[in-house]
Amino acid sequence: MLAALFARIEDQRDALVELTRELVQIPTVNPPGRAYEACARHLGERLAVVGFETTYVRAEGAIGDSDRFPRVNLIARHEGRGPGACVHFNGHIDVVEPGDGWSLNPFAGAVRNGRLYGRGASDMKGGIAAAVVALESILQAGIPFVGAVELSATADEESGGYGGVAYLAERGWFSPPRVDHVIIPEPLDVDRICIGHRGVWWAEIETLGKTGHGSMPFLGVCAVRHMGAFLNRLERHLLPKLAGRQTAMPVVPREARQPTLNLAAIHAGPVEGQAGLPSPVVADRCRLVIDRRFLIEERLADVKAEVVAILEQLCHDRPGFGYRIRDVMEVQPTLTRRDAPVARAVAAAIDQVLGRPPDLVVSPGTYDQKHIHRIGGLKDCIAYGPGILEQAHQPDEYVVIEDLVTAAKVMAAATLRLLGVET
Repeated sequence: MLAALFARIEDQRDALVELTRELVQIPTVNPPGRAYEACARHLGERLAVVGFETTYVRAEGAIGDSDRFPRVNLIARHEGRGPGACVHFNGHIDVVEPGDGWSLNPFAGAVRNGRLYGRGASDMKGGIAAAVVALESILQAGIPFVGAVELSATADEESGGYGGVAYLAERGWFSPPRVDHVIIPEPLDVDRICIGHRGVWWAEIETLGKTGHGSMPFLGVCAVRHMGAFLNRLERHLLPKLAGRQTAMPVVPREARQPTLNLAAIHAGPVEGQAGLPSPVVADRCRLVIDRRFLIEERLADVKAEVVAILEQLCHDRPGFGYRIRDVMEVQPTLTRRDAPVARAVAAAIDQVLGRPPDLVVSPGTYDQKHIHRIGGLKDCIAYGPGILEQAHQPDEYVVIEDLVTAAKVMAAATLRLLGVET
């Protein structure tokens, strides 16, 4: 049975490439969240042809949702011949801005030397296309099964997933007994299974000073200098501490097996974007956004306390120092058991297709597994898909066409195993 199914997927190679191209050509850039509905309906209309029941859910009221940029999500479901487990593939349709440095049109889906280029080709429209072809091939082959298969195409993963998987999970779309096993086709490479991710704490820190005339800065208190002192202590004290910690989680790349701190954005002084010269004032506020990734061995309360301790010490050491701190986002680390049913099924499928066991890894950044675990209460969830992790968000992003085909075979074989089909 598997040999015939794999042959069918091979025969769909050109169709798989074309579907990936079609998805790349829909510029679902987030922010602001363009063309979500067009992309969701393109997939839904295709899946309806092979018998999927399609539902479109707009995340009304979610962060970023508006009539101009609606957060539209697709859920497509195909019931088998009786009650049983549900295998669900979830992929995000949003992509980040292409940015500069491209040698090809980022939304053309150009094919060169066995690679398909474009923003989202790897992260993760290629993975969505592979899942679609895997499920289509099972149905077109007439393989009987009990249970159900589902595919969702969701919004906003790149900005936290609150208008996508989080919204759906809050409404029961990702909870047992409706769904039992979830595979997220994130680009982790075709011989690796991702069983979790590090935690994240985003915070906005504002140093406070006192305004004054720029020609007499001694009459004000400069919040930028306060922020500089804070940054100096991060460099001298906190970052070396983080570099000395290591996790037992198999995070890739290896450099991410320690906690990290990224300084994501900073602003002080007059409002940006206004025409003309700035006014001569001492900045009384300076805002910094930090992105702290933490390990399963660390407690979030301790992660926050390390930063607050530095700020409190500066209040003592620097005259006029004041600050505010605001949580922007916090996500606990996630780790699915290595022997969980979905991990074992995908591992066995990789061995069948590639002739070698996979590596089990952990992602340095979060993805929508966080909402499926935390809100949906569904623990049997992993990420597996074509693409190279380091390619994500890069200029000239690409996916290897052979990897698309390989991933589709693995997804199809894993789906049958999870549905209890003898192969």
